[in-house]
Amino acid sequence: MATVNTTIPIDSTLKQESQELFERFGLTLSAAVNLFLRQSVQEQALPFRVELPVYNEETRKAIEDARRGIGLTKGYHSAAELFAALDAEDEANVDD
Repeated sequence: MATVNTTIPIDSTLKQESQELFERFGLTLSAAVNLFLRQSVQEQALPFRVELPVYNEETRKAIEDARRGIGLTKGYHSAAELFAALDAEDEANVDD
């Protein structure tokens, strides 16, 4: 079977991480891409599920609240400020 070279734009970080993963399986990036393509052709589909996440109502509300900034904790400008607030919270809880 004749082979052809193909150029595919890939994010450099994704390429590096993929190569490292495939090396753990004893595969080159080229072999992994060929494996993906062969499996796709054999199944006449993507060889994995592609779907949008499904969230329950509680999770959807939490996501929407977070996007609106509702119920978020106070932000801190430094680690020292955070630790001071935590110390104050601890002291308040000791008095309870």
